[in-house]
Amino acid sequence: MRSKTYWNSETGEEETARQPRKPAKTALVAAVDILARQEYSTAKLREKLARKGYEEAEIDAAVARLEEKHYLDDAAACQRQFEFLYNESRSSVRQICLKLQQRGFARDAVQACVPRDTYEREKAAALRTLALKYKRSAETQKMLASLYRSGFDSSALRAAVEEYTSEIE
Repeated sequence: MRSKTYWNSETGEEETARQPRKPAKTALVAAVDILARQEYSTAKLREKLARKGYEEAEIDAAVARLEEKHYLDDAAACQRQFEFLYNESRSSVRQICLKLQQRGFARDAVQACVPRDTYEREKAAALRTLALKYKRSAETQKMLASLYRSGFDSSALRAAVEEYTSEIE
């Protein structure tokens, strides 16, 4: 519901009008429009539709139809987003998992995307982070603490800092 305050010229008083706004589009059309711009999890799509003022039953029907037509598939969407972040970012695997959970994907679905051995990737991402953030002569403890706070695996971050500082010219 949205409320609007206006001045009533007849009574000379300020009034508040509360009027529920019925969305002009159906929930299905709105959901397709939302998904056309960006891929979302089912939970986030439901949240967006609810914020737009759609009824729960209409949202359920729209989500069911989108899943039936394969426009909405949490497992596949989670896998695609994980792979993109895993290959293109310098974030730790923990950060990627948290980001995907914040986007509405189930913890189990996110964990299913994580490869068995992430050591080399974590080390390479930590090295990229160090190169962007620190000079090679910076204090080792500061680098270690920064990478640890970023969620990197302890063995990978130690190896990355050791490699990064050993290349001092």
